[in-house]
Amino acid sequence: MHALVGQNFLEDLALVLCVAAVATVVFQLLRQPLVVGYLVAGMVVGPYVPLPIYVDPERIREISDLGVILLIFSIGLEFRFRRLIKIAPTAGLVTIIQVAAMILLGYGAARWMGWTPMESLFTGAIVSISSTTIVAKVFEEQDIDTKVRELSFGVLLGEDLTAIILLAVLTAAAGGQALTLHSFSITGVRLLAFLVFLAAIGWLVVPYAIAGVARLGRAETLLVTAVGICFAFAMVAEHAGYSVALGAFLAGSLVAESGHGTKVEHQIGPVRDIFGAIFFVSIGMLIQPHLLVEHWRAAALITAVVVVGKIVAVSAASMAIGERPTVAIRTGFALAQIGEFSFIMAELANSTGAGREFLYSIAVAVSTITAFFTPFLIRGSGPAAQLIERTVPAPLAALIAYYVGLVGRLRGRAQVEEQRLRSDSA
Repeated sequence: MHALVGQNFLEDLALVLCVAAVATVVFQLLRQPLVVGYLVAGMVVGPYVPLPIYVDPERIREISDLGVILLIFSIGLEFRFRRLIKIAPTAGLVTIIQVAAMILLGYGAARWMGWTPMESLFTGAIVSISSTTIVAKVFEEQDIDTKVRELSFGVLLGEDLTAIILLAVLTAAAGGQALTLHSFSITGVRLLAFLVFLAAIGWLVVPYAIAGVARLGRAETLLVTAVGICFAFAMVAEHAGYSVALGAFLAGSLVAESGHGTKVEHQIGPVRDIFGAIFFVSIGMLIQPHLLVEHWRAAALITAVVVVGKIVAVSAASMAIGERPTVAIRTGFALAQIGEFSFIMAELANSTGAGREFLYSIAVAVSTITAFFTPFLIRGSGPAAQLIERTVPAPLAALIAYYVGLVGRLRGRAQVEEQRLRSDSA
């Protein structure tokens, strides 16, 4: 039996999409999430599983980022810029609490396993950032409460911004520089300045450009213009040293301000789904079963830290800002994974000599395992939230309800006062 091996880009792409198609049909018949099917398809065509099908990972990786950009752009289309600014303070507080908690948990777990302080610091950062791409794909497949969606994507965006700062800080730490408040502040100010500049330019141009193109009445023209803006913003973000996902999300939010976000989202759906499938297949291709066997204890412990730690940290932080326990718990279950930024951080540790080679393999393994778990965790988050609420002692439940109601009333009064001041100034 001859192996099916892609000899060029076209053959690789054909193999990837055909195997992904078979996997999605099988998993749909089994009533399982399609994301899991894509990951299995990646293992089938990848270099680490001894099956007679193989494609070049490098060639596929070159176009897999297109899936990330289009998926994140689609998320941005659901968040008009004004709405994004409105949820930023609360989602930002949840982000700060959970990132800090996960860095401490990851650092502690790594030190307990005997890893060096620098490897432990990188581990803490790796486990602190969830995967926007995986959550977006699973939310697309499942019916999710609007409040859970808003809070989840608000926290995910905050984590992506935090990851950018962490990368700068980890780079300095790996180079032997001291970690100071000054270095944090400089990185944060630069990021904020970049976002303000890009948003201001986009606000003056993008909504009006999309509205003008939409008046022409050609769906094809509107789609090409929107995708062009998406990739332009992603390119600017990348050249500035930031994530392409950041630029894509901002582009989607600005396109939504034109009032044609729903129309663009409907038109971009098929293109997004194809490249999204390629991205998840490329993640599956990174799975190395032999390394999982070799480092299974470390992978199991870090996976437990990610799943349990994020559920508890995000849920507690969400209730701290006044969210109902059901919303808070379901958001915690939704964000219990790591993703793209974790790979980048692990690769940084490897390339700078701050961590041993196995750290990257464990990061990929934990990301893949938690990606498998994510659809099932999100699906079971509703029943889990109900079970937790039923088993909480009555005095504690009453205290939580009182606190949530109090914070909710305070937030409501603040919003009313803000609206009154706006109307007075007008």
